[in-house]
Amino acid sequence: MRAPGSPGARAGRWAPWWVIAFVALWPLPGIAETVLVLGALYAAVRMVQLRLRGKQRLLSSPAWALTSILFLGYWLPQAFSAFDAIDPSEAWRKTAAGLRYLPFMWLVAIAVATPQRRALTLGGLAVITGVWTLDALAQAAFGTSPLFWSLDQLKWAVSGHGLCTPAEAAAADRLSGVLGPCNLKFGQVLASLSPFLLFAAARRLGTWGWVVSAAAVGVVLVLAGSRASWITFALVLAFSGWRLLGTRGLLICAALGGAVAVGLSLGSTQVRERIARTAMAWDGESDGVNQALSGRAQIWAAAGCMIQEHPINGVGARGFRDAYPACHPSPQQQDVWGEGPALHAHQIVLEILAETGVLGLLLWLAAAAQAWRAWRFAPLAARDRARPAALALAVTVFPLNTHLAFYSTFWGGLTLLLAALYAGSLLARDEES
Repeated sequence: MRAPGSPGARAGRWAPWWVIAFVALWPLPGIAETVLVLGALYAAVRMVQLRLRGKQRLLSSPAWALTSILFLGYWLPQAFSAFDAIDPSEAWRKTAAGLRYLPFMWLVAIAVATPQRRALTLGGLAVITGVWTLDALAQAAFGTSPLFWSLDQLKWAVSGHGLCTPAEAAAADRLSGVLGPCNLKFGQVLASLSPFLLFAAARRLGTWGWVVSAAAVGVVLVLAGSRASWITFALVLAFSGWRLLGTRGLLICAALGGAVAVGLSLGSTQVRERIARTAMAWDGESDGVNQALSGRAQIWAAAGCMIQEHPINGVGARGFRDAYPACHPSPQQQDVWGEGPALHAHQIVLEILAETGVLGLLLWLAAAAQAWRAWRFAPLAARDRARPAALALAVTVFPLNTHLAFYSTFWGGLTLLLAALYAGSLLARDEES
């Protein structure tokens, strides 16, 4: 057991606050990225210093190894795809910048390496998720997110302009929450973070805590209008609710939730439009399917073209937009989303294959296999403490869904954060720090 004032204890004490600050600042992407970089530098320097002094490691050897493997499963495909990428200079720049994620993932794993730090970190994520949910409910009731409005006013005071342009604010077609109308990722973000809130509510308040939290998040996600987040949250409810409520209780909650969703759809123009667009898939025409998928059918066709043209190592991570014009399946027609190329494949398997090739997919699968192997051989107590992070990671990368770009700065950072929380929680040394 380490002394409370030892260098290792002092180094680890700051890790939870760094993680909490990073997530809390997601509405301000530039500042959040700065926190990530500073945290990565801090973790790298401290771990080297402690190793040179012969002090105890901040991470157990298995946690360090799994965290590093998960990073390599993400980063190596990016590096291999850069050799003959469509835009090599940009690909190598992003590959070099991606190295910052390794020490950052160590920092995140350190933040959950002991019971005290894990309680603070996961509790902080639960509080952030709960506050963002209440803020979004306030936006649904009053038309404005109090948190985003406050940040926007601060931006005006500092720089003389807001976080979003008037055109972006006017174009928003869904509940945007704290992220604002110019960053319409709130639904996916809230759905991915929801396990931390639901598990914390169930632990502290029992079944009714879970039910109330699930209902609040569910209402927000229906109004946020992201169909991908609906699938993600349905998986969260299924896996977290089954253990708590049993099959019968979960089916009753599902029926009540469906009734509430129907009621919300009748009162929300945006939700009705989403449902009507989804119904186009039943028209039987290829264009109807494409409209129902918001143009993703043609994006996926273009991804298939890229996979055929660059099967080994893809077109380069984040090279989808550059390769899209040459693979556009119907360039003479107007794209559903308007002007400009598709930016990414909107589906994890197709994104990996198109941008990093078969080699990239094999590396991702190898990392996933190691994550599953660690879970399979972990004791029950380790699984229990890692369950929120494990569920959050699993539903975020669930392949039978549509996705944001995993090699983008924002979504890549979120995914690797969840991966490190999983590895650090599952393979933690539960001793005082």
